[in-house]
Amino acid sequence: MPPRARRLIGMDKRSLSERDICTKFITPALRHAGWDEMSQIREEVSFTKGRIIVRGKLVTRGQAKRADYILYYRPNLPLALIEAKDNAHSVGDGMQQALDYAQTLNIPFVFSSNGDSFVFHDRTGGSDPRETTLPLDAFPSPADLWARFRAWKGLDAEAESVVLQDYHDDGSGKTPRYYQVNAINAAIEAIAKGRRRVLLVMATGTGKTYTAFQIIWRLWKAGRSKRILFLADRNVLIDQTMVNDFRPFGGTMAKLSTNAKTIERGDGSTDDLTLALDKRRRIDTAYEVYLGLYQAITGPEESQKLFREFSPGFFDLIVIDECHRGSAAEDSAWREILEYFSAATQIGLTATPKETQYVSNIAYFGEPVFTYSLKQGIRDGFLAPYKVVKVHIDRDVEGYRPEKGQLDRVGEEVEDRLYNIKDFDRTLVIDDRTRLVAQKVTQFLKESGDRYQKTILFCVDQEHAARLRQALTNENADLVAENPRYVMRITGGDAEGQAQLGNFIDPEARWPVLVTTSRLLSTGVDAQTCRLIVLDREVGSMTEFKQIVGRGTRVHEDTRKYYFTLIDFRGATSHFADPDFDGEPVQIYAPKDGQPIDPPDAPPTDEDGLPLPESPGDDETIVDRPGVDQPDLPPPTGGPRRKVYVDGVGASIVAERVEYLDEHGRLVTESLRDFTKRALRKRFASLDDFLRRWNAAERKQAILEELEAEGLPLDPIVAELGRDLDPFDLICHVAFDAKPLTRRERAEHVKKRDAFTKYGPKARAVLDALLAKYADEGVLNLDDANVLRIAPFSGLGTPIELIRAFGGKPSFERAVHDLQSELYRDTA
Repeated sequence: MPPRARRLIGMDKRSLSERDICTKFITPALRHAGWDEMSQIREEVSFTKGRIIVRGKLVTRGQAKRADYILYYRPNLPLALIEAKDNAHSVGDGMQQALDYAQTLNIPFVFSSNGDSFVFHDRTGGSDPRETTLPLDAFPSPADLWARFRAWKGLDAEAESVVLQDYHDDGSGKTPRYYQVNAINAAIEAIAKGRRRVLLVMATGTGKTYTAFQIIWRLWKAGRSKRILFLADRNVLIDQTMVNDFRPFGGTMAKLSTNAKTIERGDGSTDDLTLALDKRRRIDTAYEVYLGLYQAITGPEESQKLFREFSPGFFDLIVIDECHRGSAAEDSAWREILEYFSAATQIGLTATPKETQYVSNIAYFGEPVFTYSLKQGIRDGFLAPYKVVKVHIDRDVEGYRPEKGQLDRVGEEVEDRLYNIKDFDRTLVIDDRTRLVAQKVTQFLKESGDRYQKTILFCVDQEHAARLRQALTNENADLVAENPRYVMRITGGDAEGQAQLGNFIDPEARWPVLVTTSRLLSTGVDAQTCRLIVLDREVGSMTEFKQIVGRGTRVHEDTRKYYFTLIDFRGATSHFADPDFDGEPVQIYAPKDGQPIDPPDAPPTDEDGLPLPESPGDDETIVDRPGVDQPDLPPPTGGPRRKVYVDGVGASIVAERVEYLDEHGRLVTESLRDFTKRALRKRFASLDDFLRRWNAAERKQAILEELEAEGLPLDPIVAELGRDLDPFDLICHVAFDAKPLTRRERAEHVKKRDAFTKYGPKARAVLDALLAKYADEGVLNLDDANVLRIAPFSGLGTPIELIRAFGGKPSFERAVHDLQSELYRDTA
């Protein structure tokens, strides 16, 4: 029966839910138009993960974006999107939301419906008028929308056959994310229409290699590309790719290498890599998919140019991974590979297109056919947000000038000039500075409560990485004694370190934990569980800075890694002020001397910088709650310059400001005290409001736990004030300017009031001991009977005997509550 002929018997259509409208009217209309319910119609399609929101240690996910209907001509080839509303809405009420979703999903045909009819919007511009109303029984068929799509894209029959080639399906249910579908389809369409050079820009951690695999698979299966070359510049990238994303190519795939290797996969199984070279570097040309390192197939000497063993027309498709690293530079040895195989289609993959006066990827590949930025990945919830800790060292800020006649470690006079941050660890070494960096990093790990969080420390060069490794070893001697791999250097010249790279990136391997490097780990390495990145070298280019940030942006839900921290000792995060940077941090914090290096909690904001509630809303899902189980560059020509080592100079932390992102996403300068005051006054409207809630709380500790869970632990402000204050006095003083009393002063006031006269000697002794314990340790849960098991109470009698002195447990608890009330009677 045509959908318009369907009638409701004994039911008001306007009373039906949105889901009823879908089931009874919209889905039947789609079936009537010829759409297959099993293979072409998907309902309630969530296409983002929900932005990660960090409130202190409490982590939530915002609501994922979800389309009511997406219609596919073939799997992963979406043509239409429908936004449904209940019949109390007008037919076009869902159109604006539908257009927003369609733009994100790159879907050309957009519909809105309330069950009476459809409003149809043609984003291709091929319809006149662009937006019109259709009866329920006039919904376009798959063939109709595909014909419109073909005309819009200008696809001839040959191009159409390539565009319609199916994706690879491994049967596991894994499907590409929406932006991967957009990237894959954009590349396939461009190549099908004859484009020879294609650039894809996708942020680190968004699955560029999986995207490349699907592109190659479809072109290979469609017969458009019969021989493929995949190039990268890290062995680990090639090996990971062969045993993971490219595994379906099986026996048709081989590595351009003479070194046999067995690789362990994520599921624990092992694969022996197939090699296309024999020991005499002769190539087996029987394979169809080749993977290789740039360095392995080219070089300055003619004998190193292995790629010339292939004929120029051998490959139909070349994919260049991480193409920002110079492969398209005109003076690059790698560029000659691309020019030699100029007849092949060439796809460049990068997280950061390189655009300088000297090098341009866009000039070589053309404008990107698809871009997915770091900012968009964070907003969608596919990438982890991050905090930044800016640490200023006096020698970096003020510079260092040697005293007249000062000698270095080998007895030579130090050149008399002002040395600055560009010199340190490159031409001049101050070991005290290196030790200070190690101390601050170790302090952060201890304060964070997790000394086993995977950490990458970026150093000036390999020698600096070795010194920082030693300094960290000394600062963490207890954990190094447990396992010497707790701290390791992993650089291009360190075979022992490189052998541990696989363990570092393995989420299930505990060691290594702290890894010092110079440039080896700055790109391409899939360190999913990296929670801390430390910059102790300058980062000159935006390209490299984005790549380094990308080492931490992967979300790893199994280990509850939802955000990461970046500690900057060299001012590298000044790149945030660059308009080319598109993934701002959620917080920037510069600790003063003596302050914790673990940042205090900043107020959360939404993706537009507007303030969010201090507590998670109904549309958020809590994903992590505190307390719940939870190759290096070659030296310049002319030989390396000797470093000057100067001893006994010293270094210390200086701090001039604390920076936070305000509600509008702007950096503001604010003291920790002002920040805490503002946050507390948002929670407690007045001093009376706080006193009322404090006195009404059975467990005073519960109020502090709530504050910490909502992103406001009080320990940092206690450390800054440096006074022995009860949390009660801390809040009254900081938030409401009340005169504070120390715990000892409060205890003395209670004693002077002689508040325990109604109790017997033993009960008074217990209360006096509780009061002394409060004065010394600030114990808030004084009514916990377990405290009676330890000294000095154990010397007064057994817990049962002591409780009996009060006449039983209820009387004991009442006496303790009276004691607490007496403690907090005085409020100036």
